Amino acid sequence: MQSPPDSVFDPKDLRLGRGRAMTLGPRARLMGILNVTPDSFSDGGQHADARTAVDAALVMIGEGADIIDIGGESTRPGAASVSALEEQRRIMPVIEALGGREDVLISVDTWRAETARLALAAGAHLINDVWGLQREPGMAKIVADAGAAVAIMHTGRDRDCLPDLIEDQFHWFAASLAIARKAGIADDQIILDPGFGFAKDAGDNLELMARFAELHVLGLPLLAGTSRKRFIGGLTGREAADRDVGTVATSVALRLAGAAMFRVHNAGFNKDGLAVADAMVQSSREKEPGHG
Repeated sequence: MQSPPDSVFDPKDLRLGRGRAMTLGPRARLMGILNVTPDSFSDGGQHADARTAVDAALVMIGEGADIIDIGGESTRPGAASVSALEEQRRIMPVIEALGGREDVLISVDTWRAETARLALAAGAHLINDVWGLQREPGMAKIVADAGAAVAIMHTGRDRDCLPDLIEDQFHWFAASLAIARKAGIADDQIILDPGFGFAKDAGDNLELMARFAELHVLGLPLLAGTSRKRFIGGLTGREAADRDVGTVATSVALRLAGAAMFRVHNAGFNKDGLAVADAMVQSSREKEPGHG
């Protein structure tokens, strides 16, 4: 298992929309998952109305989430597609309710350019695109025009992948980053997500964890989204809602491999586990010659 370059733990700002920024590097950051859907794999239907969703977001902030990721369409395998209007009907009241708060940063989990435009206008700071800017050509320009951040995710869905898992990551991200840069999105607005679980079986996910540090050659911060995924259930024998302890184990391992942000359902559990990982990183860095 390759170690990450020490520089990935140095402070660097991720430039967000609306003039905000988040410092990545020295401390793990948490993205709290808020699915306003009836059919997401572990929390579908729990936040069906705007008031319940807003309350859940504020609880996650209190438990340590740095940014809330609001989604209106399930991305689990086999989930039914929804229309853009239905997606917007679900998420926009929540974004509008949270958008004026200084204590809340908002990410929106969408691949649709029009949904992203409306969300950014209503107060969102980051667009989390599970198709890596490659499904709707207008998405990159909307992000660029808003000065927002973007999480560019890798997926293997609906395409042929290269035999080597990491080489396929490089191939996918090369195309996504070309789209981003052509649209005028700067590197300090980008975080990359290797897409755990998206057309990856249990072996692929474990290999991706083991080889995660190889992705640092891309020179951009990395987001890890393993929370309650099926491969954790396969390892622990637990159903989705009971996989938070297994999730924390993956978060700690990936933090030690250099991940900067973690997309999670349970912010409190992951905050505690990552505090231990951060202390380990800091202790190791302090012992290095010439550090501090």
